[in-house]
Amino acid sequence: MHARSAATGLSRIEAHFAQLGWTPFDFQRQVWAAFRAGESGLVHAPTGMGKTHAAWFGPVSEMLDDRIDPRGLRVLWITPMRALATDTERALSESAAALGLDIRIEKRTGDTSSSVRARQKKQMPTALVTTPESLSLLLSYADAESTFRNVRAVIVDEWHELLASKRGIQTELCLARLRRLSPGLRTWGLSATIGNLEEATAVLLGGDDAGVIVRGDDERVGEKVLEVETILPDDIERFPWYGHLGLTMLPRVLERVEAVDGVTLIFTNTRSQVELWYRSIMTTRPEWLGEVAVHHGSLDLQVRREVEAGIRSERFRIVVCTSSLDLGVDFSPVRQVMQVGSPKGIARLMQRAGRSGHQPGAVSRVICVPSHAMELVEFAAARRGIEARDVESREPLHRPLDVLVQHLVTVGIGAGFSADDMRDEVRSAWSYRDLTDEQWGWCMDFVERGGSALRAYPQYARLVEKKGLWRGATPSIARTHRLGIGTIGGAMTMQVRFGSGKVLGTIEEGFIARLRIGDCFNFGGRLVELVRIDGMSAVVRVARKKVRGAVPRWAGGKSPLSTRLAAAVRQQLTEWLDAESQEPEISAVAPLLELQRQLSVVPRPDELLIETAIIDRAHHTFIFPFEGRLVHEGLGALLAHRIAQRSPATINIVVSDYGIELTSASDLELDEAAWRELLIEDHLPEDLLACLDATQLARRRFRDIARIAGLILPTYPGERRRARHLQASSDMFFDVLNDFDAGNLLLEQSRREVLEQELEVRRLRTVLKRLSEMKLILESPGGLTPFAFPLYAETLRAVHVSTEAWDKRIRRIAEELEQRIAET
Repeated sequence: MHARSAATGLSRIEAHFAQLGWTPFDFQRQVWAAFRAGESGLVHAPTGMGKTHAAWFGPVSEMLDDRIDPRGLRVLWITPMRALATDTERALSESAAALGLDIRIEKRTGDTSSSVRARQKKQMPTALVTTPESLSLLLSYADAESTFRNVRAVIVDEWHELLASKRGIQTELCLARLRRLSPGLRTWGLSATIGNLEEATAVLLGGDDAGVIVRGDDERVGEKVLEVETILPDDIERFPWYGHLGLTMLPRVLERVEAVDGVTLIFTNTRSQVELWYRSIMTTRPEWLGEVAVHHGSLDLQVRREVEAGIRSERFRIVVCTSSLDLGVDFSPVRQVMQVGSPKGIARLMQRAGRSGHQPGAVSRVICVPSHAMELVEFAAARRGIEARDVESREPLHRPLDVLVQHLVTVGIGAGFSADDMRDEVRSAWSYRDLTDEQWGWCMDFVERGGSALRAYPQYARLVEKKGLWRGATPSIARTHRLGIGTIGGAMTMQVRFGSGKVLGTIEEGFIARLRIGDCFNFGGRLVELVRIDGMSAVVRVARKKVRGAVPRWAGGKSPLSTRLAAAVRQQLTEWLDAESQEPEISAVAPLLELQRQLSVVPRPDELLIETAIIDRAHHTFIFPFEGRLVHEGLGALLAHRIAQRSPATINIVVSDYGIELTSASDLELDEAAWRELLIEDHLPEDLLACLDATQLARRRFRDIARIAGLILPTYPGERRRARHLQASSDMFFDVLNDFDAGNLLLEQSRREVLEQELEVRRLRTVLKRLSEMKLILESPGGLTPFAFPLYAETLRAVHVSTEAWDKRIRRIAEELEQRIAET
């Protein structure tokens, strides 16, 4: 019976493809067959190759064959973004209807209306598109077991985006619970850009060796074509500084926009840059009013949806955006993608390039726009990485206990759990596979009474044992906990709205605090004027003044150079040294590299260049590991600390993706032997914590940990609290626990996260090992070199007290350096 019906289900899908003029790819057929054989796994294929069809038509084929009863919830589709949920729901519904499958497909996110929630409570749809947060919320209800016990498939979309975050940990724990509730569950992940496929699969499946990896980029399918081109500047500044190109490239960018029919997405790396580029485009092309839009995560959801609808209808000529449009929203009208500034990662550029040509067989194109001369090298390196499919890995987090205790309360206020069964279930999640009995006992004590320091406070006694099951202590605790489910953190924000009540989006509280009533700022493609502060809302109106307006700044604005791209940059420099480079970007930047070689050295991958110079009576030391900003921040602090240990000195530190600058009042007097002593791995964690304000860093980390673990009570709907109030609460807990519960594992976690995530201690250890084995090249060029100049410019920015504008001063210094070289 199954053999005959199997042919029926799959043949109908094949016929559906034929009607559309398509032929299924081999990898899609492989996934359908694997799913029907009861297997789980990961689908890895470029954007636009049909991963959604590969995952969805497995369970659909079984519904067509009556192997899956479509009554009740049968398929869960987990997406990292609410914006993707709408598109996914539409895509799944359209394909099911085209196959004659009469099933309900709905979404469940924070935006779902109360009427839809009520309907789902009575009867779940056959397929539900949701987020990790909403899935956790569903697991917090008493009917979770009956809701999920007949789920046959879970599909995790954009798994690479969740993997290396606490939202990924939350997803792991939810999957472990679902496998307990539905033992025959099949789990499939979808990913376009990830390097560590085997590890990503193991994390998704809880270490299940039976998982399969199906690749959609091998020779049987044909690789997705990605074309990477760079707009080369007419002239290269041989003494560059960060941002010196950028908007000067705008006329060339607009020429490319005018040359195509359809939508151009212009990606920038920060929300601030989105606002700046939009303002500049509209200043240059005011006649394009209504044809240019912005899209970033701080805009209100409705505003973002209007922009997305405008992309589909081709109403817009340009949309300036950030990573808010990185993921799998299907925009076929997008004709070209532009990347302003280095993407800082090979996978990120691939992801963004895939927004164009977002269908099988189509070519995806991205045009790169440098904001700094050395970014030309990064673009050439990224293209080489894309051609080799040498993309970055996403490293999973290890055993964060704040997420675990939140999950324990979530399940406890729902169906409840047996402690022994739950311990085994938690250990089946990859990130908790080595959870010790001691750590488990601490977590249970924490949810039972808040740990030893908080046992006198009943609001922290959240679970109680009743008849062998741990359950929520009170209904009010359950209600409060549900408001705080989730792991998404970040800076405190204020709502930006008109007096009429229309919401534009959110902005960081610190930015608004620096404004006065009547000040103007750019937001969402509008110039608005601050009218008043109403609680945690900034009430604005359309500006009546003709001013440029301030550009908001958001936290997390600078992405560091990835390890893979940093290595590719070093390789590009080596090829230039060996006269082997054929890349147009390297030819364009050659005058800068030639001057660097003339004044000092262009280092090879096995060489560490260290330059020293005396400028304005200060001693400057420039070190060039080419390892990325985050590593350089830790390395710079470590070197300054170790130097000061040798001889007391005050050292200022500036870093970039390429190097480190140490500035002191006197000569550091370091020869090669001294440098080698400074670059040893010994005592790395201790020295890092000693040279930085480790307590303050851990305190800052603890704010999110305390919120996730439930120490900070969430705000109720309509209630807003200022950031300083929440900060004060978390700081109070940090101090209390430090004083009365020093062994608290959440405190230990905050210190571990500082080392592993902020200081990247593992990567730094690897870098120190590499540097210690390199040839050291000590140069004293007698002044600034092209590699050193950007660091010096940032030093001047930090201490700028002149009445002369910073950028004008930097340009003047660069011109004086060029003049001095010309005279010699």
